[in-house]
Amino acid sequence: MIRKWIALITVALLLASCGAKKKRTNSSRPISAKTTTTKNGIYKPNDGLEGTKFNKSELYPLPEDPGYFKKFPVANTTEYIAEFHEMAQYEMRAFGIPASITLAQGILESGSGKGELTLKTNNHFGIKCHTGWQGEFDFHDDDAKGECFRKYNHPMFSFRDHSIFLASRSRYRFLFNYAKDDYKKWAYGLKKAGYATDPKYPNKLIYLIDKYNLHQYDEEVVEKGLETVRKPKQYDVFTHVVAKGDTLYALSRMYAISVDELMRLNNLRDTTLSIGQVLNIRKARAN
Repeated sequence: MIRKWIALITVALLLASCGAKKKRTNSSRPISAKTTTTKNGIYKPNDGLEGTKFNKSELYPLPEDPGYFKKFPVANTTEYIAEFHEMAQYEMRAFGIPASITLAQGILESGSGKGELTLKTNNHFGIKCHTGWQGEFDFHDDDAKGECFRKYNHPMFSFRDHSIFLASRSRYRFLFNYAKDDYKKWAYGLKKAGYATDPKYPNKLIYLIDKYNLHQYDEEVVEKGLETVRKPKQYDVFTHVVAKGDTLYALSRMYAISVDELMRLNNLRDTTLSIGQVLNIRKARAN
């Protein structure tokens, strides 16, 4: 009889133990969250202009939809500068922000266009959502986990929004009292205004400007103006679906585009293609 009671008590304890473990497991189950979302759609390149002082005659007219790819990878910092220095110069002429500062911030904040945040959002300046942002956004770990960052459908929109961001906020207003080509004052001023929390932020910007001679782009604007600077190329963009027998070399001949550029535009690590694979192709428009 005693053995029977002991057996029953043992079974009851085992069942209670299993129930408790199950309850703890359920309570610690991770909750998934969306990583990207939209407010009122794609960012419009001139949203916010009314809140800034800018030279309208020098404003480069960004199209509502530039017709480019959503990702625009570059190989290295030198290529990044070659791709975006003219855009930085036009923004300098219109808003008064040194092109060298814009480029240095873009290089630093975006990892020369190859940073994780930049590749998924085209955000080249680490600008967070802030109150009133009505464009697309995505979440990324920065000073805190899962912070909200602005998302653009092309890097050129990020450059315009960077200009509007600095020109429309009162805490950056004192920067525009500095000479347009005084990049050192601008670098320290950005830190003073709270653009970045890194105490070495000004030194990093100045280092990049000196290393890559970015100050030359300020001088071109101040001394020569932009009439000598070629406007950024416009491109026709389309896709090609890989068929049997296609190779990168054959496609490069067909579309008058280099194999290297095909690989860069499509993030290809080698020349292997798969039937049905969709490739981005771009061709410069005739002037």
